[in-house]
This record gives sequence, structure tokens and C-alpha cells, in this order.
Amino acid sequence: MSSIKMRISAAGDVLDVKSLIEHPMETGRLKDKATGQLIPADYIQTLTVAVNDKTAVEANLSVAVSKNPYINVKVPGKKGDKVTITWNSNIGKTDTQTETA
Repeated sequence: MSSIKMRISAAGDVLDVKSLIEHPMETGRLKDKATGQLIPADYIQTLTVAVNDKTAVEANLSVAVSKNPYINVKVPGKKGDKVTITWNSNIGKTDTQTETA
């Protein structure tokens, strides 16, 4: 099951892509309450939004982004286009979700 939930609405030649990504976005600076050990950094580093397999948005994220980030972008496209969101984390995790507008 994907960590990415996406909703897309089309208005003319613009797609409004709203996504919620389930991710802890750990900074590496917080301590585990039970053990007192630092929680390792685990955050989304890169996010890509593609329309019909052509990159429309590339973003570099950091530890400054909150847990379970909500990402909203407007990209060129029309109803029926295929939208793909892909993220990669600093520890090598990745996820991809594709929806049709």
C-alpha cells in the first residue's frame, strides 16, 4: 500500500494536485522517550511530480518539513492525464503513486 494519497482536479489546462504523504520526517535530533536514544534522521529528500511521464515539479525537502506532509502543486495538464508522485528519503526509502486526472 502506498504512503501517498492523491487528489487531482482539472480546470482547463491546469491540474491541481493535492497529496498527503504518510512519513515520519524525523530530524535526527529527537530522543526516544522510552530508551533515551536519538531517533535516526528519516526524511523525504526529493519529491517529483510527473505528468504523462514528463517531470513537472522537482523539489528538495529537508527536516524542516512536518510529519505527514501535505503537498499541493498546480501543473500543466488536462483531464485524463496520468500524474505520478515519487519521493526518496535520506535513508534510501522510496514510494510512487500514479493517478489519472
